[in-house]
Amino acid sequence: MKNPADGAKRILVVEDEPAISQLCLRTLTGEGFEVDIAVNGSVAKDMLEEAEYDLCLIDFRTPVVNGEQLYQFIISKHPKLVNGVMFTTGDVMDVYTERFLELTGRPFILKPFTPDELRTIVGKTLSPMKK
Repeated sequence: MKNPADGAKRILVVEDEPAISQLCLRTLTGEGFEVDIAVNGSVAKDMLEEAEYDLCLIDFRTPVVNGEQLYQFIISKHPKLVNGVMFTTGDVMDVYTERFLELTGRPFILKPFTPDELRTIVGKTLSPMKK
């Protein structure tokens, strides 16, 4: 997938599990992306106010400000980023989570995921954005 030579794309990973954060950091920087990590949605909101991101990988159950709340913030304050949002969840998909993800139409992956699965969701999210 390595392609960000024309200016590295910047990804914000919103994840409170250190092992998942490190997997994302290693995998995505290895693909040429610039990666920042936010440990919760509140920290992510602050980071979104300070920098521009091309993609945002959000843990649905992040503490303080959850994935749904952060997504609503992105819709209202950073609408250009909406098409770059991806979700992760470690939960068994309950009806509410499943319905939310269906309504957003945003790509998602279930934790734990592999580096290849992460590359796939990032590629899937970037594809329509290149047009």
